[in-house]
Amino acid sequence: MSLTIHGLGTALPPHRLSQGDAATVAARVALPEPLPSPSKRRLLETLHRRSGVAMRHIVLEDLMATNVGQEQSFFGTTSPGTGARMRRYSQEAPPLALRAVRAALEQAQVAPERITHLVTVSCTGFQAPGVDLALMAALPLSASVARTHVGFMGCHGALNGLRVAAGFTGADPEACVLLCAVELCSLHMQYGWDGERIVANALFADGAAALVASGELPSASLSTASVPLAPGLRRLIASGSLLVPASAEAMSWVIEDHGFVMGLTPQVPDLIAAHLRPWLEKWLAEHQLTLAAIGSWAVHPGGPRILSAVTEALGLDPALIEPSRSVLRDCGNMSSPTLLFILERLRRSGEPGPCLAMAFGPGLCVEVALLE
Repeated sequence: MSLTIHGLGTALPPHRLSQGDAATVAARVALPEPLPSPSKRRLLETLHRRSGVAMRHIVLEDLMATNVGQEQSFFGTTSPGTGARMRRYSQEAPPLALRAVRAALEQAQVAPERITHLVTVSCTGFQAPGVDLALMAALPLSASVARTHVGFMGCHGALNGLRVAAGFTGADPEACVLLCAVELCSLHMQYGWDGERIVANALFADGAAALVASGELPSASLSTASVPLAPGLRRLIASGSLLVPASAEAMSWVIEDHGFVMGLTPQVPDLIAAHLRPWLEKWLAEHQLTLAAIGSWAVHPGGPRILSAVTEALGLDPALIEPSRSVLRDCGNMSSPTLLFILERLRRSGEPGPCLAMAFGPGLCVEVALLE
């Protein structure tokens, strides 16, 4: 594959919600009755403590109103409909995406007019005109930029976006691709007492990440200055996919009348344990590599049990998964941007390559990318 990453940027909303406050918000929507069950309230608090999330960032400032008697204008006594949630997405997603994109362009020292292709990734909102056109207007980008949207693919969406970007740079040596993943998971908090939904409420958060990439041998006109490539984990070597057999009911992401609803069954870690290692060892062998040859890992933290399942299935030193756990702890599960947050931390800390990035999504699907 022919793709070199020149800049990587991330952005978080300004409003932070601690684990304790998140549990309070979750209790409000999961236990709306006047006298909530003490046992259910304790279970919610336990779920949040065990979620691996200490802090999350959200676009909804009024979620901070966690005390009794404070006004809650969005998630009030009744669940907002999908239309209301999408209107809020259209307001909040573009500025968050723009912050991540500007950070990536600044690191790459690439002028906006040099961008030839724009790839956007999101599974938490739909609008047309959408985030892509908002970015084109704000930066601004050329009106002739080729746009592609990777929609509704879930937590592995950024890896699908990377594959699309590599297709462009491989086909055109002059291509310069801007990829942006933005998710507002907090807009899809679900009401009522349902096992899968209360787990999802405990995990998900908001964020955006972007990268600038070109072909393996970019032309001298890539940037406005002579700038060395950013260090570490900058070249995409290969990507791969696995659809786990008989797993369609294990994980789902569907649009309902009151937002998008996550289905995450307890079988997911068992499916990972049964199928991941045989397939991954074969895939790595095709690239003349073994599990032991991977220097660093960027595993999407779908939740602490998924991280543990990957660690055990592949026989990894738990320290190799710490970058993933730290992003989950500090930011929550932001869906598609999360892997780019992990890659940013790996790059900053100078972790060795090759790096194996991995994420799971509805299907149950596994997506991987090999970088060095």
